[in-house]
Amino acid sequence: MSLKDAQKEVHEWVNQFKIGYWQPLEIMTRLAEEAGELARELNHRFGPKKKKSSEEKQEIGDEMADIIFTLCCLANSQDIDLDEHFKRVMDKCYGRDGDRYERKEN
Repeated sequence: MSLKDAQKEVHEWVNQFKIGYWQPLEIMTRLAEEAGELARELNHRFGPKKKKSSEEKQEIGDEMADIIFTLCCLANSQDIDLDEHFKRVMDKCYGRDGDRYERKEN
């Protein structure tokens, strides 16, 4: 699924409700919350802070998908094409950062 497809699916879901998209700062707050949930799960699995016995294990992929959903909401609310901007980022990675790191030997 492309980012454009994801944005379309999110838009179709949001448009079934009267409220529509939240305001950008409200979406940003949700994005911070979702990033915090991902960070918490990563810290439980790979860091020093282990889960309490009463806490359920969360799927890291689900936490990442929550972030993608929220980013799609923000992009849609601002009429931003994430495919276009992601391509720019990757062009920058291959251009500016192409020789920044030592490459693996084949």
